[in-house]
Amino acid sequence: MSTPSIKLLSFSGPSKILHLTWFAFFLSFLIWFNSAPLMISIRETFNLTTAEVKALLTLNVALTIPARIIVGMLVDKYGPKLVFALLLGSASLVCFFFAFAQSYEALALSRFLLGFVGAGFVIGIRMISEWFPAKTVGVAEGIYGGWGNFGSAGAAMSVPLLATWIGGEDGWRWAIASTGAIALIYAFIYYFSVSNTPQGSTYFKPKKTGAMEVTSKGDFILYLVMNIPMYAALAVLNWKLGPTNLGLIGTTAVTGIYLVLSGIFIYQFWHMWQVNKTVFTSPVPEIHRYQFKQVAVLNLAYFATFGSELAVVSMLPLFFFDTFSSAGLSQAEAGLLASGYAFMNLVARPTGGLVSDKFGRKKTLMILMVGLICGYAVLSQVNAGWWIPAAVAATMFCSFFVQAGEGAVFAIVPLIKRRMTGQIAGMTGAYGNVGAVTFLTVLSFVSPQVFFMVIGGTAVVVLALLALFMDEPEGHMAEIMPDGTVQMIEVT
Repeated sequence: MSTPSIKLLSFSGPSKILHLTWFAFFLSFLIWFNSAPLMISIRETFNLTTAEVKALLTLNVALTIPARIIVGMLVDKYGPKLVFALLLGSASLVCFFFAFAQSYEALALSRFLLGFVGAGFVIGIRMISEWFPAKTVGVAEGIYGGWGNFGSAGAAMSVPLLATWIGGEDGWRWAIASTGAIALIYAFIYYFSVSNTPQGSTYFKPKKTGAMEVTSKGDFILYLVMNIPMYAALAVLNWKLGPTNLGLIGTTAVTGIYLVLSGIFIYQFWHMWQVNKTVFTSPVPEIHRYQFKQVAVLNLAYFATFGSELAVVSMLPLFFFDTFSSAGLSQAEAGLLASGYAFMNLVARPTGGLVSDKFGRKKTLMILMVGLICGYAVLSQVNAGWWIPAAVAATMFCSFFVQAGEGAVFAIVPLIKRRMTGQIAGMTGAYGNVGAVTFLTVLSFVSPQVFFMVIGGTAVVVLALLALFMDEPEGHMAEIMPDGTVQMIEVT
C-alpha cells in the first residue's frame, strides 16, 4: 500500500525510518510470542500441569499494562532511538534466561519479565509521528502497526520450524535463544541507523515527568478515573494466579500483591498531583490546552479493538476445533484456519490509517466500529451447522474491521499533543491489554457465542461515546521551542 508521499520501495528518508522501525516492532512481538508455538515441547521438558501452562500464558501479558505506561514516559523524555535499542537489547537477555531455564520458577519469572517487550509498540508510534506529517501519519502508523504486529504470526510460523530443523530435546531452547540473538544484533543496528527527528526538527519533550500533563481540573479528574481500570486488570490477573483459580500462588502472596498495587496507585496519584496541581490554581493558556477526553475515548476504542483481537486470537483455534471437530477438523487445521484472523493485520491496519487520512478520522473510526459490531454479531451465530469456509470468511470479515479500527485509533493519537505522544500511545496501548484481560475473563464464565456478543455490546457503547465526545482533529497544536518561541504543528 502506498501514497504519493510514502514510497515503500525506497530505503531513504522517512521510508527508511518506517521500515527500520516496523521491523524493530516485529522483533519485539516475535520475542513476546516465541514461547506459545513451542508450549507442547516446553510442557514435556518440565512436565508442566495444565494450570502451570495457563500461568505462563497469563504471566506473559501481566507486565505489559504498566510497561506501556512507563515506556511511553521514557520515550517522550529520552527519544525512541535509545529506548527501542535498550528494549530490544534487554529483552534479548531475558529471552536467553527463558530459553535455558532449568526450573519452572525460572520459566515463570522470565516469562513475566518478557511481558515488558510488549511495550515496544508504543516507541514506534512516537518515532513515526516525528517523521510523517498529519496528511500521511495515519497510513504510516498503520503500516508500522500492521506489519510489526505480524511478529506474533511470524513467531507461530518460524519458531517451530527452526526448533524442528535444530532437532533434539533442546531444539526449542535454541530456537527461542535465536530470536533473542536476532533482537540483540538488531538493537545495535537500529540505534546506529535512525535519528529521533528529521534534520533540523525539534524533539519536543514534556515539561514535567512522572505523569501525563493535563490542562484543566476536569481533565485531571478524568485522567485519575481512566487509570483505575488498568489497576483493576492487574488485580484480575493476580486473582487468576491465586488459590481460587489457577492456584499457582497462595493467599498471602495474593494479598501482598493487592497491597502493592494499592500502594503503586497511591504513589502514581501523588505524581499526577505534583505534575498537574497548578491547573487548580492558574488556568493553562488556551493555545497550550488539549482535551483529555480525546485520550479517554481513544483508550476505550482500543479496548474494544485491540483488546478483542488479543482475546479472540487466544481462543479462536480452540473455538474452531470444538465447533467443527465433528466435521473432521483436526487441531492443526483449526489453528491454520484461525490464523486468518491475524493475517488481516498486514492490510487492515494500513487501510484504517489511509482512510482516516483521506476521509476524516472521527468518521472513519465510527464506521469501522459499526463494522466491528456487525462482525462480532455474525461470529456469535457460528455453530457446527455452518459451512466451514463461511465461518472462516466471517472471521476474516470481523478481523478486518477490528484491525482497521486499530489503525484508525493510532491515526489520531499522534495529533493530540506532540510532546506527549509516547505517553498517550502508552496509555492507549495499555487499554488494549486491559480489554484482553476483561474479555478473556468474561470467556471463562460464558460460552464463545456470548463472549462475541459481549465484545459487540462493548463496541456499541464505545461507538456512542465516539459520537458524543470525540472531536475531529483540526487546525494546529502548539509546542514551545527550546528558545521559548511557539511552533504550530498542523494536525488537519
